[in-house]
Amino acid sequence: MEHVFLNTRNAFFLLSLLLLFSGFSSLASAKTLNHDFVVQETKVKRLCETHNSITVNGQFPGPTLEVNNGDTLVIHVTNKARYNVTIHWHGVRQMTTAWADGPEFITQCPIRPGGSYTYRFTISGQEGTLWWHAHSSWLRATVYGAIIIHPQKEYAYPFPKPHRESLMILGEWWDANPIDVIREATRTGAAPNVSDAYTINGQPGDLYKCSSQDTVKVRVDSGETSLIRVINAALNQQLFFTIANHKLTVVGADASYVKPFTTKVLMLGPGQTTDVLMKADQTTARYYIAARAYASAQGAPFDNTTTTAILEYKTATSMPVMPPLPAYNDTATATAFTTSFKSLRKPLVPTEIDHSLFITMGLGINQCPPKTRARNCQAPNGTRFTASMNNVSFVLPSNFSILQAHHQGIPGVYTTDFPAKPPVTFDYTGNVSRSLWQPIRGTKVYKLKYGSRVQIVLQGTNIFTAENHPIHLHGYDFYILAEGFGNFNPKTDPAKFNLVDPPLRNTVSLPVKGWAVIRFVADNPGTWIMHCHLDVHIGWGLATVFIVEDGPGPLQKLEQPPPDLPVC
Repeated sequence: MEHVFLNTRNAFFLLSLLLLFSGFSSLASAKTLNHDFVVQETKVKRLCETHNSITVNGQFPGPTLEVNNGDTLVIHVTNKARYNVTIHWHGVRQMTTAWADGPEFITQCPIRPGGSYTYRFTISGQEGTLWWHAHSSWLRATVYGAIIIHPQKEYAYPFPKPHRESLMILGEWWDANPIDVIREATRTGAAPNVSDAYTINGQPGDLYKCSSQDTVKVRVDSGETSLIRVINAALNQQLFFTIANHKLTVVGADASYVKPFTTKVLMLGPGQTTDVLMKADQTTARYYIAARAYASAQGAPFDNTTTTAILEYKTATSMPVMPPLPAYNDTATATAFTTSFKSLRKPLVPTEIDHSLFITMGLGINQCPPKTRARNCQAPNGTRFTASMNNVSFVLPSNFSILQAHHQGIPGVYTTDFPAKPPVTFDYTGNVSRSLWQPIRGTKVYKLKYGSRVQIVLQGTNIFTAENHPIHLHGYDFYILAEGFGNFNPKTDPAKFNLVDPPLRNTVSLPVKGWAVIRFVADNPGTWIMHCHLDVHIGWGLATVFIVEDGPGPLQKLEQPPPDLPVC
């Protein structure tokens, strides 16, 4: 066993060295790209109403960053808005550059109004589609944009070069100030108001009032193949996506290539990206591109509207064809999609495990203390909503970021006692005793030595209500070995693990009343939050943090903090 352990670990370090040397060989073609992001209020009119929305550079969605694998990005962010802000580069590995990751109070203090901060990081070993977004309160409702990573110039896509590329960023729009929406919910303890529209590239489309004139149009020529990059940037909603009468061949997800498979419908959780090839092989006409909710939480309110864009063949003037969309609660279609992903190339999946974690995740209810005003306890039966992992509802620090506290040895900011398993074993997806509905609060983290091989069983719970949770891990991609429904069975379910070609993702859709198993090697030092990417759930505490210690080598250590790192 010792011999296998060493060989497996050596294989990972050898792979790291190979990646490093391949990086050196590409330095000649790699570039440093500089961008200025100004976070500011901008008048944005949607659904007949004009709002002072927070944007980057006055654009909604924000600027698209186009880079090649191996390029370095230097992004100077100036905050001219009235709220604190940070920017997260979703899915970027941030090897040794955790100071640039962006989540508020995890890797940095927020950029205060009038302040600035420069994010510096290198894209290494990733190709495809990622994105960036605000990681402070609900600002990402309007502060987001795409990151398109092309192969290095001497390399090509692992599929025939498409004739053209298109970008489809799915978003969620409130006919209100999103910050006011979440502040009201925080005051009342109830669920926040649902959105009023979904958007494609910032536009709601033909099915909403005052929107038809700005519906996004995607033009194609008959016979040509398009690469369409789809991003779910919605704040709180998984979405189905389809194009009328056209098949979609999935070739990538979360900036990793996958074995191509063909589908009519995509399902993306917030945070996820999917790259598809679409051949314009239908009659010359106009076809709706459409997205609407996959709503798995029984009885919970959701935005049931449909956003559209138009796929337009050259010279076509007909009325667009509307596609059928799955029912809002069509878990079978969602599951058929999420279980179709397999890595294109043979992955190096860890087989020996140093840390085996079992983490329950779901909602909860806090009882209000005596004499609390009723207006502050408006969840069911005079309570307040919360959420937790392993019965710990995560609390963000406020005086220092966790990365600062870790790097500088500042005591009292966090504790290292996040449990590796739930404190009580119960029927996670059955009828859960009310005595288990209220979690404890804390800033608890889990420590990992550099190079540790980690397996996490993510187990959904049926506390208050069960639903599909998009779980995102910062600083890492991970292999999804399996998913299933009900309670994970440690005796029989490991037989279902795909150790041959599991997909590599940064966000996994945890099935409603179900489980998923992920593995990764802790090869990136820093403090990395793992959280539900439904933003309402982050605020309720559905998160935890992994602290990965420095490795022995010079390229395995966290860089020193930049001089302009914001202070709290």
